[in-house]
Amino acid sequence: MDAPDKKSIDQAVADLGRDIGEYIREQRNSAKISLRQLAKLAGVSNPYLSQIERGLRKPSAEILQQIAKGLRISAEALYVEAGFLEQRAGGALADAIVTAPDLTERQKQVLLDVYESFRRENTAGRPRESRPEE
Repeated sequence: MDAPDKKSIDQAVADLGRDIGEYIREQRNSAKISLRQLAKLAGVSNPYLSQIERGLRKPSAEILQQIAKGLRISAEALYVEAGFLEQRAGGALADAIVTAPDLTERQKQVLLDVYESFRRENTAGRPRESRPEE
């Protein structure tokens, strides 16, 4: 691999690190949790979490899961932001249903089925050019 290709890959990885770091910072600030508090809740060091938020480090899936738990948000949402997963059809609502701790697996599946049927019904009634990307 020649230098320009490696540089563009390195830049893409750095951009992903900044994006996930910014997202984590936004979530932490909206939850009104200090960096120190989140580091303790997530079981990571304060300096390491700071480096993640500043885009200097790209966390592993395991660390993202710990951070999500500390923020009380879906680990899947962090995985999507970090580029580990593709956004599921249905977006945030589907994510919220899947991660709802007070629903059974059967209840989650029924809600997802109903939601998806509404989405299909609404999409079928629209002209092709006005449909959202799927």
